[in-house]
Amino acid sequence: MQKLGVAVLGATGAVGQRFIQLLENHPWFYVAEVIGSSRSAGQPYGEITNWVLDGSVPDSVANLTVKPLDGQFDSPLLFSALPKEAAEEREIELAEAGHVVCTNASVNRMVEDIPLLLPEANYDHVRLIDIQREKRGWKTGAVVANSNCTAMPVVMALAPLRKFGISKMLIVSAQAISGAGYPGVASLDILDNMIPYVGGDEQKLETETLRMLGAYDDAHVSWLNAIVSASCNRVPVVDGHLVNVSITLDATPGLDEVIETWKTFTAPDVVAQLPSAPQHPLYYLPQVDRPQTRRDRNAGNGMSTSIGRLRECPILGYKFVALSHNTIRGAAGCSILNAELLAAKGYLGTFQPEAHLSSVS
Repeated sequence: MQKLGVAVLGATGAVGQRFIQLLENHPWFYVAEVIGSSRSAGQPYGEITNWVLDGSVPDSVANLTVKPLDGQFDSPLLFSALPKEAAEEREIELAEAGHVVCTNASVNRMVEDIPLLLPEANYDHVRLIDIQREKRGWKTGAVVANSNCTAMPVVMALAPLRKFGISKMLIVSAQAISGAGYPGVASLDILDNMIPYVGGDEQKLETETLRMLGAYDDAHVSWLNAIVSASCNRVPVVDGHLVNVSITLDATPGLDEVIETWKTFTAPDVVAQLPSAPQHPLYYLPQVDRPQTRRDRNAGNGMSTSIGRLRECPILGYKFVALSHNTIRGAAGCSILNAELLAAKGYLGTFQPEAHLSSVS
């Protein structure tokens, strides 16, 4: 199968680098274009990029010339790691020009006709693309977002529990410093410290979570009818966002039933067969002190969510811990999985991935 050439917007930044790392040897896509700021435009990617991930710049992109953000691009599929200010208008402009933009930026996540996708939890929200294209007059373009990196483990853990009825949530996060980008939090602020504030994330947790857990109905998403309170904290670990979650479930299942629901949770067939989908979306860890950030963040190649410590909560009913890798599953990895879903569902024009299309529903 001939691979589809893609572009990475904001390619020199930390999340852009993660996109490039994860797309290396991808079975469907290859990086054909890298886009950066005016300062890096016109220079070889391998020379201008301060590579902050393990390893080094992949040979396949090292000699690509960085293109300016205001240029024109050949790739039909664009992955956006742009900062909020740059993403707000440019992503829409590129979609108007016929590109499909899978974005990690926060600015367009809550726009009503833009899907906020976490495929195992809400793959059917992809149908908003049809509404988006009809409403905006786009024939081939689209914008699809992935969630805030801290909302992701919350939604993954709660998605299987929707059948019990979720009415209240209390979320307290312990977020890695890589969530602040590079160079992130100053060492004198974070070493030997915990900062009880992550700008904007509490509001995102209290809104994005309800939208992703909502139901697609009659051409729009009906948000989950629940109350959410979130407190966000920055802690001195490099990668991995851990959340302590307390919830009220209307059906009051036993603890064993909740654990079994997590253990048996599987992605819909169309998602499970995608290249980046983990074999096990969720792991329940029975040890009293797990999940732990350093030990469990790379589960499922960084695409799985680890859950543990389910117990009774005397206030809300149930409480547990969930953990995900914030720059893989919570950022670039989810955008790539979203793009794979778009390909499988026929939203990338004439590009048709082989293997599982007969099972797509």
